[in-house]
Amino acid sequence: MSQSARDSIYEAIASIRLVDPHTHINPHNPGSQTLADILGYHYYTELVHSAGMPKSRIEEDGISPRELVGRLVEGLPNIENTANYQWLINICKTFFDFEEDRITASNWESLFDTAEERMSSAQWPEMVLDKSNVEAVFLTNDFDDDLEGFDTNTYIPCLRTDDLVFHLGKSQTRERLAACSGIELDGSLQSLRESLRQRFEHFVPRGARACAISIPPDFQPGQVADGRAETALDAILTKGVDADASHHVALSRRVFWTLAELCDEFGVPFDLMIGVNRGVYPGGVYQGQDLYDSRVSLTQYRELFNAFPDVKFPVSVLASVTNQELVSHAWIFPNVITNGHWWYSNTPSFIKRDTAARLEAVPRNKQIGYYSDAYKLEFVWPKFDMYRNILADVLADYFVGDCGWSEEQAIELGYQVLRGNVDAIFPSRSGDAESDDAASMSAAEGDSLGVAGLTGAGAAIAASAMGMLGVGDAAEVSGVHEIVDDASELYDTVVDIQEIAPEAVEEFDVADEELDLDPNPSEDEIQAADVDDVELSDLSENTVDAGVIESEAEPDALDVGDLLGDKDVTAETDELDPDVAVDFDEDADGNSELSPEIQLLRGESGFAPDEASLQLVKDPVTGELTFAEPSADEDLQGDDASAELDLTDDETDSNDDSFGAGLEVNVELDEPADAGEESASDIDLLDFDGDTNS
Repeated sequence: MSQSARDSIYEAIASIRLVDPHTHINPHNPGSQTLADILGYHYYTELVHSAGMPKSRIEEDGISPRELVGRLVEGLPNIENTANYQWLINICKTFFDFEEDRITASNWESLFDTAEERMSSAQWPEMVLDKSNVEAVFLTNDFDDDLEGFDTNTYIPCLRTDDLVFHLGKSQTRERLAACSGIELDGSLQSLRESLRQRFEHFVPRGARACAISIPPDFQPGQVADGRAETALDAILTKGVDADASHHVALSRRVFWTLAELCDEFGVPFDLMIGVNRGVYPGGVYQGQDLYDSRVSLTQYRELFNAFPDVKFPVSVLASVTNQELVSHAWIFPNVITNGHWWYSNTPSFIKRDTAARLEAVPRNKQIGYYSDAYKLEFVWPKFDMYRNILADVLADYFVGDCGWSEEQAIELGYQVLRGNVDAIFPSRSGDAESDDAASMSAAEGDSLGVAGLTGAGAAIAASAMGMLGVGDAAEVSGVHEIVDDASELYDTVVDIQEIAPEAVEEFDVADEELDLDPNPSEDEIQAADVDDVELSDLSENTVDAGVIESEAEPDALDVGDLLGDKDVTAETDELDPDVAVDFDEDADGNSELSPEIQLLRGESGFAPDEASLQLVKDPVTGELTFAEPSADEDLQGDDASAELDLTDDETDSNDDSFGAGLEVNVELDEPADAGEESASDIDLLDFDGDTNS
């Protein structure tokens, strides 16, 4: 692997303005307020606890943020080897100008004070987003979130449905659902579906781009019959959490399947995060009690993937050991998408192996490279930077080194899995131009993130992805034929790398995207539109009476001929179509008169069916009732009961010894002398050798 190629690729993809497709950030409090919010992240508390610190020292009631940080610092030396510790150091260096490589008992307090001072700024969240080069983050919203009080272009809603699927037996969950949807569960499946549908009607118009769920390893989606689902719902409403486990399973599967149907109806992806086994270690710290379970198999989801071909399923697996199965499913299922590196597989060695496998096997438009899973904005940058370094290694080592790709090709692929596919798989429904404006950065901000060191096509691609360069500025970058200033269109644009003069760079306009209309407006939006359901038009000015119709009618009536036969027609005076055969009857004076009478065919004198000809008879083979077929003797009765068939070869003499010399067949059918005598047949055959055989 060329180190220069690797560095160029890294610098380019590090300059891409990101949309993080999965976080747990609270949009009302997105940034940290003290260093305790960062060190209190479960990755650190569970590691420090695992290294020997008692849970009681970490989760003591009433402990102050400063005291908590002081205690956790005592346990940091034991976890300095972990990737998570490196995130912590990178956060402190990037956002708080920390210059040391370790956080110790001698320096943590000054670090705490610096962090607290900077975090106190009202603009701190925006500063973190800009410094991290992040345009927007996806949220994890409870199903009863009112989605008010935050910018949904920056903090993108996502409907999280774990409680609806797995905890509907709890009275609190049912009460929350009734309160937010306005629909009480009355025991009917219709009330259940309507309450779930109302949540989509609430979320989608407010900018939600996905529905998501975290799923235990033993869950298997599938359809549940109405009768079984009604029985389960009745049991849950009657007994709640004490209902039989089979009812909980049946209702969970029914709710899950209904959510998939609603994703299909509303056109939103269904994020599946598969394999977490909750509460494995009850004595662990908060969020440090769950583990993955290798018994999970994506084969459990085959019915789901087959039943909803139009629903996109971004799939995250908790363990790297399941990655090959995910790659295989994404290989053949068009609607299965590889999604990030979740939780226990989010360490560099697992990421590198899994990333390489996906890039080598899965179509490039079906890969979401990474998401941070962050609870605070400060973690988005160090986590993504870990992934970008690994991605640059894979792109440079395999695609540039082994496959012979150019650096530009590798950068385009890096852009697609980091940003392009996020835009394509989770398209914006708001059509708000503000989100496009938020994507732009100044050149000065770009320089602070390391873009200034890029040259040539790599700089152009990176700058375009960040929104730093307009089309006119592209002329300042050598080696680029065309460049777009819209990051969302970068990976669809062919970047032609040539050695050309700067003045040869073409300019073109990027058309504004048309605003998408909401296909499923809520009742509130319909009322706010103030549009009548039915519009009545005044048609009085266009009224047409009978007199007008008569005045516009043609004076000559359509001539359809003498249908009744009461009109005298003479061939001399009336013009007739010579191509139409007309029967005339002449009277005593020689005048011709049209005859409208229906004529019998084939000269029959009449039709008088006998009773036997109308009898149905049963077919001896099939048993089907049909009319009787005439016998052979009946077929031969008539004016001409003889037939003669001559087949001769005029070009070959009958005595010729050659193959196919001649064939003559004479068949004579003579009417028998009386009804009881069979017809006589004389058949002469000349064989192909010219000899006569009888």
